[in-house]
Amino acid sequence: MARIEPWATAHPDKVALHVAETGEAVTYGDLHDRATRSARWLIALGLQPGDGIAMLMENHTVFMEMVFAARRAGVYFTPISIHLSAREVAYVLEDCGAKVLVATAGVAELAAQLGEVIARRAMRCFMVDGTAAGFASWEQAVAPHAAGATLPVRPVGRDMLYSSGTTGKPKGIWRPLTPFEKRMDDPPAAVVIRRAFSFSDDMVYLSPAPLYHAAPLGYVTRVLESGGSVVLMKKFDPVRALQSIERFKATHSQWVPTMFIRMLALPEADRTRHDLSSMRCAIHAAAPCPPDVKRRMIDWWGPVIYEYYSGSEGIGTTAIDSAEWLAHPGSVGRAVFGAVHILDGEGLDLAANQIGRIFFSGGLAFDYHNDAEKTRNARDGQGRATYGDLGHLDEEGYLYISGRRTDLILSGGVNIYPQEIENVLATFPGIADAAVIGVTHAEFGEEVKAVIELLPGQSGSEALAAEIIAFCRANLSHLKCPRSVDFVASLPRLENGKLLKRLLRDRYEQGQSLIQIERDLKS
Repeated sequence: MARIEPWATAHPDKVALHVAETGEAVTYGDLHDRATRSARWLIALGLQPGDGIAMLMENHTVFMEMVFAARRAGVYFTPISIHLSAREVAYVLEDCGAKVLVATAGVAELAAQLGEVIARRAMRCFMVDGTAAGFASWEQAVAPHAAGATLPVRPVGRDMLYSSGTTGKPKGIWRPLTPFEKRMDDPPAAVVIRRAFSFSDDMVYLSPAPLYHAAPLGYVTRVLESGGSVVLMKKFDPVRALQSIERFKATHSQWVPTMFIRMLALPEADRTRHDLSSMRCAIHAAAPCPPDVKRRMIDWWGPVIYEYYSGSEGIGTTAIDSAEWLAHPGSVGRAVFGAVHILDGEGLDLAANQIGRIFFSGGLAFDYHNDAEKTRNARDGQGRATYGDLGHLDEEGYLYISGRRTDLILSGGVNIYPQEIENVLATFPGIADAAVIGVTHAEFGEEVKAVIELLPGQSGSEALAAEIIAFCRANLSHLKCPRSVDFVASLPRLENGKLLKRLLRDRYEQGQSLIQIERDLKS
C-alpha cells in the first residue's frame, strides 16, 4: 500500500511488525495483503475519496492494517485514545464526521457507551476480536474481499489527528489528500526525519507508546515505509522495554520523559542486566525532559539519545543529538525542517536569548478542522505558524522551550516560566513528577504552586513541602519559587507525556480539594 508495496514485493517474508508481549509477527507480504483486502472492504461500504473512518483501538496489528487500508482507499482515518471518556470520544466522532468506526473487543465497554452519537450519525460500526451491541464482526465483514484484486485509482488517504486538548477541546488537523500519481513521493518532513535519525531497511524500531498518538503512529509508519521492522509494545512497562531491546536487538526507539524516569527508577539489577548495545538512536519528544533526567540517560545508554521538537501540525521541526545537547544543555536543537523565529507581542523578531513566542516559517500548510478562528490564530501576518509555545534561541540558533504560552505565570508583574522550576524540582530526591502552575492571589494576581507526585514508598508532609521550597530557593530566584506545595497520587499526563495543566488549574480555581482532584484524575 502506498509505500509498503515495494517492500512487500521485494521482501514478502520479512517481519514488518512484532508484538513484544505475545511474539506475534506480521510479514510485509501479510501486511500488504491484509491492507489491500481491508481497502476493498472500505470501498465496498460506499466510502468515497475524502470520507472518514475512526479507530478506537489499543496497540494491535490490525491498527496498522487499517492505516494502510485507509490510505489506499483514499479516506481520512482518525485514531482516538482509548483512555478518553465516552463524552470525549463522542465529541471527536461528531467533529471528524467519520462514517465508519472500527473498535476492538478490548474497548468494548467504552464502545458500548457511544450509542447516541453512533445512531445520530448513522455510523457503520465493526469490532475486532469479538462483537458487541451495535458492532458487527470486523473479521466477518472483511473476509469476503480478495487481497490480490485490482483497486480503483484514488488519492492517497491520510490521518486527521486530533490535538491533545491541553488548552481546550482537541481539534482535528486537516490537510488535503495526495493525488494517486504522487503516492510514492516522500513528504519533505518525512525525508528530514529519516535523514536526521538514520532510518533504513535494517532498523528494528521499538515503539512503547500508543499508536493513537501522533508521534508513535508517524514514526511506526515511516519505519514501515523504510522497510524496517517494528516491535510494538501493547503497553509500556520499564522492565519489558529493556527486555525487548535485548530480545529483538532494537536499533531505534522513541520515548517520552516519564518513561525515562520510570526506567531510571528501576533497581540497579533490573537496569543493568540487559544488553542494550544494539540501540543506535533513542528518540524522545512530546514533553520537556528535565536536564538531569536526560543527562542520566546519556550516562546510562551512551550518546544515542536524540531529541526533537515538533507537533502534529507539521509547521516545523528542530532536532539535537547527545553531543550537541551536552554542549547546549536544555536545548531542543536547531531547525531541521522550517526556520525558527522568536516573536514579541507585536510580532517583531527578538534578539538571541530573549523569550518570546516560537514561530516557524517554511513548514506544512494545515487547517484546524471546523475551527477557522483557531487556524487564523496559529499564524501571523507573514504566514508563520506556532505550536503555542514560548522559548528563545541562543547565539548559535539552538532553541530552548520555556513552556506553553497558556502556562505562563504572571506574579506581581513578573513573567514566570514553569518549565525552569519543574527542571529544578526534578532533581529533588523522591520526586517522580512535578507540575508548576499559577493560582489566584489577591495581591500578586497569581502565585506559584508546585503539585508533586512522589516516587513509590514516599509520602507527602508539611515538613517535606518546606524542604522542597527551601531547595527551590537555593537554586532559583525567590520570585520564581513555589509559595506552596501539594502532593497528589498522580499527575494528569497523557500517554504521550503531555501534562494537562489546564485540568489542574481549572480545578484549583473551582475550589476543589486535593482529594476531589485526585478522584477526578483517576476517573
